[in-house]
Amino acid sequence: MIREVRSEEDVLAARHAVRAAAVVAGLDLIGQTKIVTAASEMGRNAYVHGGGGTMVITELVGPGGRRGLRLAVTDRGPGIFDVEAALVDGFSTCAGLGHGLGGTRRLVDEFSIDTAVGEGTTVTVVRWVA
Repeated sequence: MIREVRSEEDVLAARHAVRAAAVVAGLDLIGQTKIVTAASEMGRNAYVHGGGGTMVITELVGPGGRRGLRLAVTDRGPGIFDVEAALVDGFSTCAGLGHGLGGTRRLVDEFSIDTAVGEGTTVTVVRWVA
């Protein structure tokens, strides 16, 4: 499922779509809350810092039938100039608290960032059923 993320309303709609997909994937309430929180942060970052983007929500079946959910959020914004700094709590390029990317990484089982200055960013996360 692909969701556009170009406004606060789109971020909210993406959160609802992720919650529904997390239920279908079999995530428990804690897993659902964590992946929805990660989706909210990723979508907001794409909207605020990247000028909007897309969120792809994919149900996964891994080795041994293990189920999970992957979110990939892509924008065509300025990119992240210093990924290591951006992952440190307290780092912010705006008026936020600076817990976004680092906090997102702590909420999921797998986390990756693909970014190029001037070309945009894709953040991909996976949360597996416990």
